[in-house]
Amino acid sequence: MKAVWSGSISFGLVDIPVSLYSAVESQSLGFRLLCGKCKTPIKYQRYCPKCEKEVAWEDVVKGLEIGRGKYFVVDKETLKELRPEKTESIDLVEFVDAGQIDPIYFDSHYFAAPERKKEKAYFLFKEVLQTMNKVAVGTFVMKEKEHVCAISAYKKGLLLTTLNYAYEIRDINDIEVLKSAPKLKKEEEKLAKELISKLSEDEFDITQFKDTFAEELKKLLKKKAKGEVVKVEEEDEAAKQAKPEKNLVDALKASL
Repeated sequence: MKAVWSGSISFGLVDIPVSLYSAVESQSLGFRLLCGKCKTPIKYQRYCPKCEKEVAWEDVVKGLEIGRGKYFVVDKETLKELRPEKTESIDLVEFVDAGQIDPIYFDSHYFAAPERKKEKAYFLFKEVLQTMNKVAVGTFVMKEKEHVCAISAYKKGLLLTTLNYAYEIRDINDIEVLKSAPKLKKEEEKLAKELISKLSEDEFDITQFKDTFAEELKKLLKKKAKGEVVKVEEEDEAAKQAKPEKNLVDALKASL
């Protein structure tokens, strides 16, 4: 596994050398856009509608919109000056109780591993976070972006999660249909609780879930590679019809 960042976790006079490794690997198949006629991958052009021609990379500049149709051009030198320099450390700012950070702030996950085997400071830090049920919050720069992050004990090591900034989170109150809630009946609530209790598990097992679309697509590609004739069955029209709306209480009773 290749490290994406190396440095140290710093707090007080303590420095713990670590490397970050991406904890999540996308398994998406990655569709290519093709010409429907000859099945050749299509190209995208940097086209200027005003000049009516393709623009070469050396003639492309970056700009920020400051008004309708008005842009402030930021040259490469200015961007270079403004970009934060890569930091050599994750500076811890505070410790909070685990579970105090709203999951909506979670962005990307990385395993934080020690630079050396049997790094005592690393394992002591992990153990203390775990026993105290705490999460460390800090800041660092990676890939020309300043991140706020949360570091927690995870299995044998540490998990670093970059966080979204507060101003990046949209307001749920802006959704109109949530502004007025219907009055719930006691029987509806009772039956819903019974149904949830019936479907509840002692432990969550993510391995039982699969991306069925991707799995079926992989099977189809294997058949296609073997030269088999692939026939995709169309959904029955009757099945496409919208199901009649059931009474909520009847639907809950039927589910139980």
